[in-house]
Amino acid sequence: MSELEQLVVLDLSKGLAGAYCAKLLADAGADVTLVEPPNGTDMRRWAWGRELRPEHDGDGALFRYLRHGHRSVTAVDADRARVAELAAASDMVLTDSPAILGSAAELAGEHRDLIVVSVTPFGLTGPDAERPGTEFTAQAEGGAIAVRGTPDRPPLQLSARVVEWLAGACAAAAALAAHRRQRTTGDGDLIDVSLCEVANMTGTLHTDLMYSLSGRPPLDPAKPARNVELPSIEPTADGWVGFNTNSRQQFESFCLLIERPDLITEGSWASLQTRVARAAEWNSMVREWTTRHTTAEITERAVELRVPVAPVCDGRSVTELDHVLARGVLVDAPSGDFRMPRRPWTINLAPEPPKQRAPAAGSHNDEPGPVRAPRPSPSGRHTPPLAGLRVVDLTAWWAGPSATGLFAALGADVIHVESTGRPDGMRMTGGMFADRGAWWEYSSIFLAANTNKRGLTLDLNRPRGRDLLLRLVEHADLVVENFTPRVLDAFGLGWDAIHAANPRAVMVRMPAFGLDGPWRDRPGFAQTMEQVTGLAWLTGHSDDQPRIQRGPCDPNGGMHAAFAALVALARRDRTGVGCQVEAPMFEAALAIAAEPVLEWTAYGNVVGRDGNRGPAAAPQGVYACAGVDRWLAVAAADSTQWQALCRVIGRPELAADPALASQDGRRRAHDRIDEAIGAWASTREVPDAAAALNAAGVPAAEAADPRLAHRRPQLVARGYFEAVDHPVVGMHGVPGLPWRATGVDRWIRTPAPTLGQHNRDVLCGLLGLSDEDLAALERDGIVGTRPRGL
Repeated sequence: MSELEQLVVLDLSKGLAGAYCAKLLADAGADVTLVEPPNGTDMRRWAWGRELRPEHDGDGALFRYLRHGHRSVTAVDADRARVAELAAASDMVLTDSPAILGSAAELAGEHRDLIVVSVTPFGLTGPDAERPGTEFTAQAEGGAIAVRGTPDRPPLQLSARVVEWLAGACAAAAALAAHRRQRTTGDGDLIDVSLCEVANMTGTLHTDLMYSLSGRPPLDPAKPARNVELPSIEPTADGWVGFNTNSRQQFESFCLLIERPDLITEGSWASLQTRVARAAEWNSMVREWTTRHTTAEITERAVELRVPVAPVCDGRSVTELDHVLARGVLVDAPSGDFRMPRRPWTINLAPEPPKQRAPAAGSHNDEPGPVRAPRPSPSGRHTPPLAGLRVVDLTAWWAGPSATGLFAALGADVIHVESTGRPDGMRMTGGMFADRGAWWEYSSIFLAANTNKRGLTLDLNRPRGRDLLLRLVEHADLVVENFTPRVLDAFGLGWDAIHAANPRAVMVRMPAFGLDGPWRDRPGFAQTMEQVTGLAWLTGHSDDQPRIQRGPCDPNGGMHAAFAALVALARRDRTGVGCQVEAPMFEAALAIAAEPVLEWTAYGNVVGRDGNRGPAAAPQGVYACAGVDRWLAVAAADSTQWQALCRVIGRPELAADPALASQDGRRRAHDRIDEAIGAWASTREVPDAAAALNAAGVPAAEAADPRLAHRRPQLVARGYFEAVDHPVVGMHGVPGLPWRATGVDRWIRTPAPTLGQHNRDVLCGLLGLSDEDLAALERDGIVGTRPRGL
């Protein structure tokens, strides 16, 4: 039996996010039926930035990647009764706009036992609920554009529609958690995902919270929020190579790599602020060395020094990586005419079931619909969907904690395990507040990713610490870790040990590159994933170097791992036996960076970066408005919006030009159109310009300063930032989850734990140790509440 074989999903969505949510569910065994117009959904003819030529026989590669194994039913408004019957026989309905069955809220109100998943630019509630929007303008409103790029150039988008892909992953994880409750209580849910909130959560590095921790000093308009990491993507003798140095040790190893040990002690180069302020000097020193060596030579040496490193790949070169080939990360489409990423997780290392072909439009019109499993009548209680689960959280940094953070927000008891000798590395990014007491509690990302958890310290290098961890596992449903495989192996805490301690526990392993393959033991972070999968290759101005996206691959890895964990728990519930999940960050990133791979393997097209322009709208860009560093984001996704845009900016001759009637034509004339929009915007205040365009139905938004995201009216109305009182850092607005759900007023019940805050609760309250036992552990340094040596 497939893991989700009894889950029945009806997909009424039209966009990428809904389709990716449906793909994830179907890849785990759900029965998914797509409802589309009689001539098929527009995505069937999609290719990157163009419509497939008439001579192309069959559906596009992206449609097939997303829709393998689905059913297709065609319908028009007159078929409402038929579609309503399919909905009533389903567990879950996906939507992204009012459809045959009305709005998402109407559908959820009519069927209280149904999980309705909605993905829209700004959410279903709040002052911007009806505002025209695209993924690009949602990024702008959420602060994810103004945070990115160099101060001397216009700010940059997260390329490749990555927020839509991420929203699909969020929707799938949220929906599957709700289904766990639905099976036992009968309660449905309305899961209201906002692209704007997804953009803020994944694309701003929690800049608003960091600024709040800094005391919100006055902002200088001449000093924008955007900057770049240094070192990052650097030129080599034959291409580009990507680094990241998240820790002091990684920075010092990087200095040894470029043969400049003097930089470790000279001045304050260890500070990113110093490197950014003296960027020209820093880049000169780094590139003097990197340009004398090939990418392969640099990578080999950086790996030896354990500096996170990756070649910067495009859609072609990623298919040629030795690790991709050795692990079989890319598989043939059932049609055999292109290659695509496989499912980005395994259970017990078993191969993914063979893919079935994507359906032709209406190919299931005459077949009976799927039948869902019986379930109770709705209880109406809407208890947290994961209440009653216990999670042992061995993760660090951002990707792993974001996965377990989802479980905590949805009601699970999550125990975050660190040690005083090696606290969660993300805590150490609080070093910018080193002049404050307990500065390790001041990391904005740690504070956001670890809410609702309990904090425990254990020295796992010591037999007593390891024994206590295994005793804790006896009480767990789920164990999650995201180290390189050698780390837990060294502790003697691999799958065999966890399974022996608790045969019912599920273990989720999130190594950067997987449990085997030539890159098995390489460390990797979000930056690494962006560099190697092609996301960085697509990000940046067309006349500039590739740029990292700065973070989204961490929460993306977390959402995919959380989804896989829920699939594995469903298996455990059915069989009574735990299992091991492998959920590599690299494969989760490649799954949402699939289009460049599809474009290359299906059409021989190597997609490149193009600034703020994009494949789904033309024109699309940011335009300078009146004032210092004020930017307007605009995207015309169809001809109606294009005509309205021309009317608002007073350029009727552009609207009448037949050469600009199609997106392809507008894309060819993008420079001329940008000049016209830029001239109009330059004399206007950005809020007025955005309002005028929105009133005409044109998606437009201010490229909002991420430091002030807590002031954005839509985020305020939806309660996205929640006031949280932390025992060390005080009261601050912390982001919750980027969706609303039935019966949920707020996601955050308790702040992120201080180091070892719940040692007594867990060790004495749960494991039954005495006060004397705890005191002995503290004396021996096995537990504690302060980083060792500080």
